Amino acid sequence: MTSNTTPRDPHPHVGMWVTADGFIRQELLPNGRYDEARGNRRSAYTGRYTVTGNHIDYVDDTGFTATGDIRDGVLFHEHLVLYRVGDERARQGGIRLRGR
Repeated sequence: MTSNTTPRDPHPHVGMWVTADGFIRQELLPNGRYDEARGNRRSAYTGRYTVTGNHIDYVDDTGFTATGDIRDGVLFHEHLVLYRVGDERARQGGIRLRGR
């Protein structure tokens, strides 16, 4: 069986992102969906996302929209600061932002 669609390599932002305290965990899936857990609540928010460069547009399954930007390997998602799982900065309680 052949297909007219060629699978794309996932963008470099696919994977699990967490807040420094580990309370919020957002997984960007390679199929353009995301799954966000909060505390013990799995799949607290789910939906789809699109990536343009280092900018992410989110639309959750209820229609709510949000945005995020990745700068210096850190995901700034609305009021949240998330780090890729395994990033040493998350274990250190975050990074200091210049000028803030």
